[in-house]
Amino acid sequence: MGQVRLHTGCINCMAERHLNHYDPDTPEAEKLAYMQGVLGILSEAETFESAPVVTERIYELQRKMFGETVDFSEIKHTYNQMMKQEEEKIVREIEEAEDPLKRAIQYAMTGNYIDFGAMSSVDNAKLEELLAESEKNRVDEEEYARLKEDLKGALRMVYLTDNCGEIVLDKILIRQIMKEYPKVRVTVIVRGKPALNDATMEDARETGLSDITAVIGNGSGITGTWLPEISEEAREMIDAADLILSKGQGNFETLQGCGKNIYYMFLCKCRLFVERFQMKQFEGVLVNELRCREIM
Repeated sequence: MGQVRLHTGCINCMAERHLNHYDPDTPEAEKLAYMQGVLGILSEAETFESAPVVTERIYELQRKMFGETVDFSEIKHTYNQMMKQEEEKIVREIEEAEDPLKRAIQYAMTGNYIDFGAMSSVDNAKLEELLAESEKNRVDEEEYARLKEDLKGALRMVYLTDNCGEIVLDKILIRQIMKEYPKVRVTVIVRGKPALNDATMEDARETGLSDITAVIGNGSGITGTWLPEISEEAREMIDAADLILSKGQGNFETLQGCGKNIYYMFLCKCRLFVERFQMKQFEGVLVNELRCREIM
């Protein structure tokens, strides 16, 4: 039996969020056909797949039956600009910190709150609160020490991004890594196609991330990094990397069990992740794939 990634909690969540996802004026026959389609997708999902992979099939059904879903381009631009306005202040605070790298990680974790996939909406007041209190984000000291050792010996690192806005904080962290570990060549991988409010090449250019290091798309519109469906270029970069920093729950869900030297960073946002990691909602996680017990 292969890696089990699909959790019953995820199936319940997908059904709850998508089963009635249609316009109220939709004819009854279309509603029925759509609901049967969603239930069919959920029932046929393989256990080695994950919520982002299965959800993309539901989105494809929605596009096929009802046309394009919500356009996130304006939302993405808004949060990119919002975080860019905070960039100078955050950089200054990181530079003045006792441990700038650790402080940059705390901010990068916090940015993972900007997620319209795990949550139905983003509360700007909550975002401001989390940013103001980001220093309280606990960073596992043993895992952090191992990350620094890996960075010391690494030549090639891949950074897997997650959301818009958040990508500004990723840029700040990447720049700090490049400053402290100048031998490391960093390649950033973003989504290859629009996927909710996930970062793409457009966001990398808008936020200036592509000005400081190489950025490529992964060829996929899945809200994660599903190795069987990403581009050959992205897969080769991942396979050749000495270590990988991976942001967000979606990347964890799609990559968990792959056996690569991946450091996952995210906030526990949904109920399942809170239970999995025995943490409070919106607390940060830094955990390595090679030392992470199978979490189900």
